[in-house]
Amino acid sequence: MNKFDKQIEQVLATSGIKINGPKVWDIRVNDERFYKRVMSTGSLGLGESYMDKWWEVDALDEMFFKLLSVDRSRTVKFKHKLPIYLKSKFLNLQNKRRSFISGKFHYETGLELFKHMLDKRLTYTCGYWEKADTLDQAQEDKLDLVCRKIGLKKGQRVLDIGCGWGSFIKFAAEQYGAQIVGITVSKQQAEYAKQDCIDLPVEVRLQDYRELNEKFDHIVSLGMFEHVGVKNHKSYMEVVSRCLNEDGLFLLHTIGSNNTRHQPDPWFHKYIFPNGMLPSMNDIQSASNDKFIMEDCHSMGEHYDKTLMAWFENFDTGWEQINDQYGDRFYRMWKYYLLCSAGAFRASNLQLWQFVFSKNGIVDGYEAIR
Repeated sequence: MNKFDKQIEQVLATSGIKINGPKVWDIRVNDERFYKRVMSTGSLGLGESYMDKWWEVDALDEMFFKLLSVDRSRTVKFKHKLPIYLKSKFLNLQNKRRSFISGKFHYETGLELFKHMLDKRLTYTCGYWEKADTLDQAQEDKLDLVCRKIGLKKGQRVLDIGCGWGSFIKFAAEQYGAQIVGITVSKQQAEYAKQDCIDLPVEVRLQDYRELNEKFDHIVSLGMFEHVGVKNHKSYMEVVSRCLNEDGLFLLHTIGSNNTRHQPDPWFHKYIFPNGMLPSMNDIQSASNDKFIMEDCHSMGEHYDKTLMAWFENFDTGWEQINDQYGDRFYRMWKYYLLCSAGAFRASNLQLWQFVFSKNGIVDGYEAIR
């Protein structure tokens, strides 16, 4: 056993994970190069070596839950060959020119993939499982929760920044009689949403948020702020402020990081969300504190664990129908993405927050909706 083998085994042992052990979260190493690759390239090497079948585990989500439940910052130091942290420090990876990269790279991976994975409304954000037993119900409950939190009324004009395939804009128009504008940086998402909402008071635009300059009664943003980047947080809040009526509410739904780290994870940056950057609570407060009053913060991370597991079950069940479009390495990549993320939320390594902001405060206060 060389030094790399010993270091990896020691790190895993602190989490109760054994190499070639009997538990569903124990790793089986198929290629001895695994150890050096992980030590030399960290999370990138861990993910890529799984994609390359250098290691297996029966329950990826449980392995990551155990791994991320322990603070290993003091137990191991990884070398990182890719200077993504330098790029994120000195470049604006989420500037206007680059903003359409993630839309094309991730959200245009293929509509059939997402149809086999998501709920019937194609809602690609966390569901709300407080009373729901199915993914479809959890997503409808989440969409309704958003509408109730902003006090949506018939005829009000609402902006959805990052509208995806249109689940919220369609729901709010159908169920609440709202007039909706949805923007996205994915051409395929825009085309689908336009067609799906064709008979509703809905306008869908292929547009960067920085181009907006018009008034709305309320603004929502569900799962888009993760793509904004710390260098653009203040300008994002300025856009929302100038577009929101003085008595309107702004609901921000975002995955969050426990720590303030201004660089993307190398594996997720390369394979899943190019230039993605999770905000911390401090990032959000710093960007919003001279523009908005925070009326409510709802922590919902446990709901994302359930949502991701439901997405994986759908993806895994429907894989045979789309396998010929993607191949085995893509399957392992997507499985790793979904189950690694589920384990991270389970371990509270990642957070999911819904904020409600006002511009001037609310007479008699804001009643928190759950």
